[in-house]
Amino acid sequence: MSNGEIVCEDLFKTYNIGKPNECRAVNGINLTISAGKIVSIIGPSGSGKSTLLNLISCLDTPTSGEVYIEGVGITPLNQFEKARLRREKLGFVFQQFNLIPTMSAAENVELPMRFMGASKSERKKRVRELLGLVDLEDKAGNRPSQLSGGQQQRVAVARSLVNNPQIILADEPTGNLDTKTGQNILDLLLKLNREQNKTLVMVTHDQRIAKMATRTINIIDGKISNKISQKSE
Repeated sequence: MSNGEIVCEDLFKTYNIGKPNECRAVNGINLTISAGKIVSIIGPSGSGKSTLLNLISCLDTPTSGEVYIEGVGITPLNQFEKARLRREKLGFVFQQFNLIPTMSAAENVELPMRFMGASKSERKKRVRELLGLVDLEDKAGNRPSQLSGGQQQRVAVARSLVNNPQIILADEPTGNLDTKTGQNILDLLLKLNREQNKTLVMVTHDQRIAKMATRTINIIDGKISNKISQKSE
């Protein structure tokens, strides 16, 4: 499989199994996301789109079926192996930013590299590069409370890139931002796709993301709707 490819095979996620209120949040999804593509996942609230993203990101385990990240099936992996896969293969951008409030922008970006055992000099160089990429070199020492929402999201994007993953997963990356700031984040993500061939998978209600995507996947009641648009390549 290609670097950056994601495959879901006959994927199910069921909650309250065997109970009257049993719920299939993901209901038999088969999906291949090719390396270097931009994919938006849309659908009404409660449709299963965030659950699907959590399964792809190894933050949740399927009830049945399999997710392959660059050819590696996640189901047989233990928690340590899943954590390693997330660190090495995946970058995450969340609607709520999820920055550590007591750490500076530079320290937030650097944190995943600490878990990888990178040297101090390596960490410092990489953080400087990434803060430069998101135009926040002058905010390296600022804590999240000293940054605007857009600046915090740019720190989150930088953090998602620190271990150079080929896949970036984003859950409503523009959801807490005004229109102009949200567009700046989208432009940054497009740049990463265009210049570094990153695979982007984004759960969103933002029609701008759907329009820029190579492919839009509509999830309804845990299934992929027939209404799937794919741009010519």
